[in-house]
Amino acid sequence: MAPNALSTRADANGVDNFDSIITLVVFLLTNICVIFPFQLSLPLPRAVPHFLLTTGISLRLLPPSWTEKSVKEEEEERKGKKLILPFNFITAPIIAVLFLLAVQAIGRKELHDGIIGANNIKPYDIMAFFFSLAYLAISLDATGFIRFLVVWVVKKGGKVGHQLFFALYSFFFVLGTFIGNDPIILSGTAFLAYLTRVSSNIKHPRAWIYSQFAVANISSAILVSSNPTNLVISGAFQIAFIEYTANMVVPVVCTAIILFPFLLYIIFPSTDLIPLSIDIVEMTAEEREASNVARPGFSASAQAKDGEEEVLPLSEVFNPFLDKSGALFGGVLIAITLAVLLATNAAHVTVGVYAVTVPAGTLMLARDLVHDWMHREETRELGRKNRGEGDPSNDVEQARAATEQDAVLIDGNGATSHPHPPPQVPDTETEADLGVPTNLNVEPLSDSIASMKSDEKYASVHIYPPSLPGQRTDEARTHSYGANGEVKAKGEPSNLYSILNSMATSFVDTFATVCAVISHLPFALLPFSFSMFILVQSLANLGWVEIWAKWWEGWANRTGTLGIIGGMGFVSVILCNFAGTNIGASILLSRILQSWLASNQVSDRNRDAAIYALTLGVNYGAFSAVFSASLAGLLWRDILRRKYIHVRRLDFARINLPIIAICMTVGLSILTAEVYIIKDGKLPDNVSKL
Repeated sequence: MAPNALSTRADANGVDNFDSIITLVVFLLTNICVIFPFQLSLPLPRAVPHFLLTTGISLRLLPPSWTEKSVKEEEEERKGKKLILPFNFITAPIIAVLFLLAVQAIGRKELHDGIIGANNIKPYDIMAFFFSLAYLAISLDATGFIRFLVVWVVKKGGKVGHQLFFALYSFFFVLGTFIGNDPIILSGTAFLAYLTRVSSNIKHPRAWIYSQFAVANISSAILVSSNPTNLVISGAFQIAFIEYTANMVVPVVCTAIILFPFLLYIIFPSTDLIPLSIDIVEMTAEEREASNVARPGFSASAQAKDGEEEVLPLSEVFNPFLDKSGALFGGVLIAITLAVLLATNAAHVTVGVYAVTVPAGTLMLARDLVHDWMHREETRELGRKNRGEGDPSNDVEQARAATEQDAVLIDGNGATSHPHPPPQVPDTETEADLGVPTNLNVEPLSDSIASMKSDEKYASVHIYPPSLPGQRTDEARTHSYGANGEVKAKGEPSNLYSILNSMATSFVDTFATVCAVISHLPFALLPFSFSMFILVQSLANLGWVEIWAKWWEGWANRTGTLGIIGGMGFVSVILCNFAGTNIGASILLSRILQSWLASNQVSDRNRDAAIYALTLGVNYGAFSAVFSASLAGLLWRDILRRKYIHVRRLDFARINLPIIAICMTVGLSILTAEVYIIKDGKLPDNVSKL
C-alpha cells in the first residue's frame, strides 16, 4: 500500500476500513499473546527430520554418529515429531508485523517510522543508547562489584533483621538510580535467594524479593538513562535530562521513603519473613579457604543432589570474587558517561544520545577483550578442568576411552566385541521452558562465567556407540569436546558441527568475561521494541491514536489537573499489563499525548501533569499484576525459578496490589502538589483554562 494513501486516511481520521480494523485487531491479539504466552504443537512427518539429518550428514555438516538412536529416541520417533511454535513477547509482535505487511494493511512508511522514528521518537537512537549503557552496567556487574557491595551492606547491616532489611532496601534504591533496574535484578535477586536460604529463621523470601523488585523499578524512574521507558518519554516530548530528573526526583524519593514502613510493618509484618534477628549459618574452615581464589568471576557452581534444592556454597555468598581493576575502570567510565550525557543534553547539543554511550560501551568492550586475552591461559585451563578433560578418574574420560576402544574392535564385516561395557554418563542438559526466550534464563554474573564453561551445551554432543546387527543401543552417551575438536569413533570424518563447536568452545574459554556479559544483554528487547514501535506507528497512521486522543481530551476537559494526573496514572499502570509491557504502554500513550498536545492549547501545568504521571505509571507499573508488565519482571521470575523459588501469577498480583496502590497514591499526590506549586496554570494566547 502506498504511503500517501496511509497519510490521507490518517489525516481524515477514518477508521471505518479494512486496514484500520485489522490493524487494531492484530494489535490487541498481539498483546494477549504477550500477557498469556502459549505454544502450538504441529505434527511433523518423520520423513522431514530424517531427510534433514541425512542431508546434513552427507554434506558433512553433522556428525555421522547422530544417525544412531537410543531406544527412547526411536520410541519418540515412532510417535511422530512435533514442531513447536511459541507465541510470546518475542514472536507475537514479529508475526503481527509480518501479517500486516502480507495483507498490505501497513507499508514502507510504517516500517520507516517504527525503526528510524517519527514525532521525536527515534527507536534506533533509544535502542543503541540502552544497549551500550546496559553493556557498561552488566560488565561492571561481571567484575563482582555489585555482589561485593551487597555483601558489604549485609556485613554493615549486621544480624538485626529490620536494620539489614533497611540497609538492603536503601542500597538497592541508590544503586538502581544510577545503573538502572536490570543489573539489580540480575545480581540482587540471586543474592537474596541465597541469603534467605542460608538464614535459618527466614521461613520464606517473599518480603525480601518483592521489596527488592519494587524498589529497583521505583529508583529507575529518576534518571532518563535508567529505563528505556524514560528514554521513550523524554524523546517524545523533547525533555532535557536535567529537567526530567528535577521533576521526578521528589515524587520518587518520597515514594521510596513512605513505602518502606508499609513494607516492614503492614505488608510483611511477620517475624517469619523479616526476623528481629537473623541467624546466618557460619562458614567452616574449608569454606573460608575455598573463597581464596585468584581469578575473579570464576566461582564454584551450586551444589545439589537429585531431588534436592540448589544451594550455593557459603564461600560464594559471603566472599565473592572482585576484579578490582575492572570494577574501578567500569565505575569511573559509567560516572563519566552519565556526566557527559547530562552536560550535552543541558547544553542542547544536537546529537543523538547514542553518540555518547556507544563509544563508552565500545571502550568497555575493548577493555574486557584485553583483560580476557591476558588471562587466556588461566581461563582455558579452567574450562578444560570444568569439562573433566585430563582427569583419568572422570566418567567422561572413561566413556571416551570406551568409545575409542569399541571403534577399534569393529572388523570389516561388521562383527565386533565389547570387552568393557560402556559406562553410563548422565545427560546434564536441562530442558528450556517452552514459550519463554532462553536468553532470559540467566544466572548471576558472578557465577555465569564459570557456568558458561561447565555448561555442556557449549562443550558436548551426543555420540552413540556403533549399532550391532540385531542389537539396539539402550542409552545415549555424552562425551566432552575439548578445544581441539570433538570426540568421535575412529575414522569418523570431520564435519562443520564439530569444527564450529570446537571454535565456539575455544572462544568462550578465551574471552569468558565478554561472552558472559553479552549473554546477559536483553537481546529480546530488540525484536519486541521495534515491532511494537511499528504497530503503534501503524495505529497512529491509520487514525486510531487520534480517536483515543479525542477521548483523552474529553476526560481532561471535564476533570482538570487532578483528573489528568489520576487518569493518566491509572491508565498507564493498566496498559503496562495489557499493552505489551511498560515499553509498549509508554510508546502508545506518548503518541496519544502528542496528538492531544498538538491539537489543543494546554497549560504547562496540565502538560507536565500528564507527562510525569505517565512516567510514574510506566515505571511503577512493572510491579503490578502480571510478570509481563515489564521485561524485568520476566527476568526476575526466571532467576527465582532457577533458585527453586516459584512465584505463582496469582501470588505476584496479590502481593503487588497493595505495593503498587501505595506507590501510585504517594507518587501522584506528590506530583500534584509539585505541579500546583511550580507550574503555571495559565494557557497561552489567553485561551480559557481547562
